[in-house]
Amino acid sequence: MIQRYFKNLYQRTMIQAYSFARNQIVSESSGDDFLECGCGIGRDARIIEDSRTGSKFTYTGIEWSSNLVATARENGLDVIQGDLNQVIPVQSESKDCVYALSVLEHLLMPCHFLRECKRVLRSNGRLVLLTPNISTYFTAALILAGRMPSSGPHPDSIELLESQELFHVSENRPISLEGMTPEHRHLVVFSYSVLRRYLTALGFEIEHARGYGLYPFPNFMQPLLERIDPYHCHQMVMVCRKK
Repeated sequence: MIQRYFKNLYQRTMIQAYSFARNQIVSESSGDDFLECGCGIGRDARIIEDSRTGSKFTYTGIEWSSNLVATARENGLDVIQGDLNQVIPVQSESKDCVYALSVLEHLLMPCHFLRECKRVLRSNGRLVLLTPNISTYFTAALILAGRMPSSGPHPDSIELLESQELFHVSENRPISLEGMTPEHRHLVVFSYSVLRRYLTALGFEIEHARGYGLYPFPNFMQPLLERIDPYHCHQMVMVCRKK
């Protein structure tokens, strides 16, 4: 019963957060040259394509997995294999919109990645991020109870993850330790306040900073509570523009 309740909260949170982020990506103010970081097989490229019917745009994706890169290329997409912890293999000031949805928390060097995003963006270009927030009431309660934080770094033990299942509000996907890559694990999770301050320090102008999922409150209360207190929501969407 409790597990189902939190999974329903999580499902609603992710639907709302992804919907807002994707709407911002396809907004006319995002320009015509897109870079998707951690693109997988490039599903979001189709969302851009559907929104830009009759107008030209350029899409480039970056993905770590060689298998996913191959699939994306078979589907006709321009996808580069690359490590987002390193220098992004894209020319400086060449993109109008860079976005990373549920990617930042999987990186070993997230601050370096954000600096790289600024480098590849043109002046007035947009950055759209969706990532979990470590500073939630639910996370604090779990830590006080001696549990693993639901949005924090994930352990590499399947047995340990399964023992925490009742208390998780994030999806636990299969873990791969091949090559010691953090593909399915959260490594560095920002707080809402810290991420917003860091983006501002880099020289971005924040257009939208939203929170989604203030747990453990029920879904019918979420829209109001998210507006009142985005600082402690489970997921956050940051939309900013390079000055």
